[in-house]
Amino acid sequence: MSVRLSVVVAAAAAAVLTAAAVSEVASQSKPTLDYEAFKSKVEPIFLERREGHVRCYVCHSEGNNALRLEKLSAGATSWNEEQSRKNFEAASSLVMPETKNDPDWKILAQWAGVK
Repeated sequence: MSVRLSVVVAAAAAAVLTAAAVSEVASQSKPTLDYEAFKSKVEPIFLERREGHVRCYVCHSEGNNALRLEKLSAGATSWNEEQSRKNFEAASSLVMPETKNDPDWKILAQWAGVK
């Protein structure tokens, strides 16, 4: 798998995982997202090492992309509270419940094993 395709897959997976943290709401209203669930379940995924791939954090803390994560402080292995809040805001801005009705989202979700 090419690095570029890996980045796209990682971004799609992050979007799917972030959407999973959304409370069940009407598709036209702004969702209420759970910060603690994001911090405890989603953020660690961005730092997880995967064989043959860079951590999501590597690409998403650099460059120009839709999901821009905060850089870790020198020597840190996780984000501090302020950085986590900024990451939550960045990820939250990408969550769109109506996307679940989009044919492309359905293809990505099916491919990623989302039911």
